[in-house]
Amino acid sequence: MDIIKSIEHEQLKNRIPDLKVGNTVKVHIRIKEGNKERIQVFEGIIIKVQGGGVNKTFTVRKISYGVGVEKTFLIHSPLVEKVEVVRVGKARRARLFYLRDRIGKAAKTKEKIGARIENKEIVIKEDLAEDVKEEVQEAAKEEKAE
Repeated sequence: MDIIKSIEHEQLKNRIPDLKVGNTVKVHIRIKEGNKERIQVFEGIIIKVQGGGVNKTFTVRKISYGVGVEKTFLIHSPLVEKVEVVRVGKARRARLFYLRDRIGKAAKTKEKIGARIENKEIVIKEDLAEDVKEEVQEAAKEEKAE
């Protein structure tokens, strides 16, 4: 069991965005076509967040040419480049499946009044580079003191 947890810990991203249901987000996805690679943006409302650890996912819904499109993304996937919060939505439940039955303006969530659009990030594991930099700085200070 320890081996599995250690392998999963290696796959985790250092920082993940703080995702809330009801927020409108832009998800930047890395798409590979043949030998070319590009970034495509998928903008929509988060209708659910589920799972934990490496398997944590979030589902984004948008209306494209009158057709509802939903995509589920792994938060820790290397294909997900970044997630930007466009609007902070007001949701009173964990799953917004009722939006599937609505069209037009009714398919949106109300915006939280006075909410700042901040791309908050949750730190999963500390950057090793920062730890190494701190150790080097401490060693340099000790050398100067001597």
